[in-house]
Amino acid sequence: MTKRSPFKYFKTSPEIIRLAVMLYVRFPLSLRNVEDLLHERGIDVSHETIRFWWNRFGPMFASEIRRRRVQQLRAFSRWRWHIDEVFVKINGERHYLWRAVDHEGEVLESVVTKRRNKRAALKMLRKLIRRYGQAEVLVTDRLASYKAALRDMGCEDRQACGRWLNNRTKNSHLPFRRRERAMQRFRRMQSLQKFVAIHSSIFNHFNQDRSLSKRDHFKQNRIAALAEWRGLCAA
Repeated sequence: MTKRSPFKYFKTSPEIIRLAVMLYVRFPLSLRNVEDLLHERGIDVSHETIRFWWNRFGPMFASEIRRRRVQQLRAFSRWRWHIDEVFVKINGERHYLWRAVDHEGEVLESVVTKRRNKRAALKMLRKLIRRYGQAEVLVTDRLASYKAALRDMGCEDRQACGRWLNNRTKNSHLPFRRRERAMQRFRRMQSLQKFVAIHSSIFNHFNQDRSLSKRDHFKQNRIAALAEWRGLCAA
């Protein structure tokens, strides 16, 4: 059976839609900044159109990227995971963004909760293990919620804590913080959860660790990532 194209009833070409979504999610730009950049390329669209595109196609693109990578991550990302949480303000109220990355900096999961207790930690860990399997080492900070949650799951012996051990996941928060400032924070918890899920998948797709690879290898990986991006959700 032929797969139905999600771009079927849109007058704008899929290439322009993919470009607009990539610019908005990948870089710290506002909707009007993306509108101006597209206008310089001769593409006249409203910022509200770009908002509709990223809300409509962003989850599709992120889901397809995640589906292509999850099998590989299940096989090769189970050595060490780093888990951390940060404060996020939503309408003046404090919420918590939990993030898990592997030993290479690949973002595995992001979860938004209202509390930082054992129940929230269990939600994060169970979602992580259900998708990627069990890790050999779980690096966390000294928050008591992690120890209580891991004790309930029977994984307390796999926890590792240290002063600088969790710098990997601390650094993974930086791209989101830059994006948060550009968006002038969030107004709903559901919007934050949706955006971090899309942002982490697209960040993983284009993150090439340019400081750790030679220039020729980086250029090849960047070309391959762009080619794969242009083929997302193709009929």
